[in-house]
Amino acid sequence: MQTRPILVVGATGKTGSRVAAKLEAKGAAVRRGSRHAEIPFDWESPATWAPALSGVSRAYVTYFPDLAFPGAVEKLEAFTKVAAASGLDQIVLLSGRGEHHARLGEKVVETSGIPFTIVRAAWFAQNFSEGYLRDPVVAGVLPMPGGDIAEPIIDIDDIADVVVAALSEDGHAGQLYEVTGPRLMTFAEMAKVLSTATGRPIRHLPISFEDFHANVAAAGGEFVADVFTAIARETLDGRNAYVSDGVERALGRKPRDFAAFAAAAASQGLWTAAA
Repeated sequence: MQTRPILVVGATGKTGSRVAAKLEAKGAAVRRGSRHAEIPFDWESPATWAPALSGVSRAYVTYFPDLAFPGAVEKLEAFTKVAAASGLDQIVLLSGRGEHHARLGEKVVETSGIPFTIVRAAWFAQNFSEGYLRDPVVAGVLPMPGGDIAEPIIDIDDIADVVVAALSEDGHAGQLYEVTGPRLMTFAEMAKVLSTATGRPIRHLPISFEDFHANVAAAGGEFVADVFTAIARETLDGRNAYVSDGVERALGRKPRDFAAFAAAAASQGLWTAAA
């Protein structure tokens, strides 16, 4: 394990919070990168980047809300220049499957001169339990565009485990891990699994991309809705309807099934109305 701290950018986010906790559980020194941290990190304030990178060995990098957001790739490129100058040993980037702008971000990291690992992820299962789809699930519906398109939805804990392995073990530099769940599922099939887990009916509600935008905006604001709707329009066309072996290659085990995620989330009370 590295003696110098590992920077986790987005340490308050879905993946970053898990990565930081798992690294700390392994005994790693973690510098939690967020706007309100002791040593702050803010994508909108480049002056915070060098202090946050000072003295760290490796970094996990995410961009909120997504690399598809206007200006994200340019900020990532500027960040990698600062990171290279700081002497960073490795960068682990979270990317998205089937996204044009995510590929541009990957290329920035690949050509930065810093040893890298790319973790290219499918749709997050936790979007249903912690994100903008939680309240609809509580209300008994799963409103999603894309019709009968199938997705190999992934548990974020698997993403975090892959990232932690890349940050704390040798042998992951230069690797691209495309991480998915173990099977393809339509949103209607996901709704059935959620119904079983919660013990109450949850039905898939096919909606337009315009309605999807309105729903996300109501939960997370226009800023997030614009990005996620653009991603949905781009990727929910069948391009991601295949399973990849990134989790197994990185960890030597199969990814967790969506049914196991749903059962665990239900047992934790994540879909109770008062949560």
